[in-house]
Amino acid sequence: TWHLKKIPQIVGERTFSLDSPKFEAKTKLELNSVCGIECQRRLPVPSLSDLKDLLSYETIFENGTRTLTEVNVLGLVLDPAGNTTTQRSLRKKRQIYGTDSRFSIYDKRFMTNFPFNTAVKISTGCSGILISPKHVLTAAHCLHNGKDYVKGSKRLRVGLMKTKSRGDGRRRKDGMPSFQWTRVKSTHIPKGWFKGVSGDIALDYDYAVLELKRPHKRKYMELGISPTIKMMPGSMIHFSGFDNDRSGQLVYRFCSISDESNDLFYQYCDAEPGSTGSGIYLRLKEPNKKKWKRKIIAVYSGHQWVDVNGEQQDYNVAVRITPLKYAQICFWIHGNDENCTQG
Repeated sequence: TWHLKKIPQIVGERTFSLDSPKFEAKTKLELNSVCGIECQRRLPVPSLSDLKDLLSYETIFENGTRTLTEVNVLGLVLDPAGNTTTQRSLRKKRQIYGTDSRFSIYDKRFMTNFPFNTAVKISTGCSGILISPKHVLTAAHCLHNGKDYVKGSKRLRVGLMKTKSRGDGRRRKDGMPSFQWTRVKSTHIPKGWFKGVSGDIALDYDYAVLELKRPHKRKYMELGISPTIKMMPGSMIHFSGFDNDRSGQLVYRFCSISDESNDLFYQYCDAEPGSTGSGIYLRLKEPNKKKWKRKIIAVYSGHQWVDVNGEQQDYNVAVRITPLKYAQICFWIHGNDENCTQG
């Protein structure tokens, strides 16, 4: 069952203008020297002032102007346990773990219907997911490398799947979706992402929200608070994206989570670059109802290399939607915290 949680409030305090970025960074879909499972165990618990700083955010607009908004966090109970993970060993493998268990979605009836129609393509080479009539959730590193915005993010566009013929009369090959591209009006990235990349890359804040210039008329997926592994049916997660090795195809997969920290899921879902930024979802029952409901509980950050005992090992990682992140993303969608009290 989806358990309701009281959500802390994120309140915007002050907004400052910043210089326009250079937009010169290269898109890098695999990160190195990431702070992984062991490194996370050593991190101190962030204080309230740390969290206010980490959750402050940059907004970049279509015309290249940029602002920084400082926030306050209200009604938060800090967890003294810190960034705990369970003690398990990491397997040293590649992005495809054993037999490739991904499914390409060819049938247009599936492709254009919920939940597959919520998957979108980002023009920088990533995936994303529709979370409101005008907003898309994706990974921060698809847009910013920690020092500068990536080259393609100045004229950022989002591709929504369509299956109708193209205007010139030629039909697409069956199973290959074409995209209706929409310009992005503004992008929000948490300051925690810029902080993390200054030393060891911390993936806790690797998420971003894009506001589209025009609303779409499709069904989108709601946000949910990420439950612990024990609270998931079979510890199983699902996500769909546009993997680079299957050009033009929507690729779906499901797998179980191997490990977790307060902010991250570590898993071995088969994936390739291009699926980075996909929304990871669960299907659980609504409280006091017999209906099942899918909700996004994490953002797929991609295949990353981490330092473990002085060696580079790899894993696939997802950023969990915690109550704080839920509050922040909800605040970005609505512009206030009134609609964000229960998650």
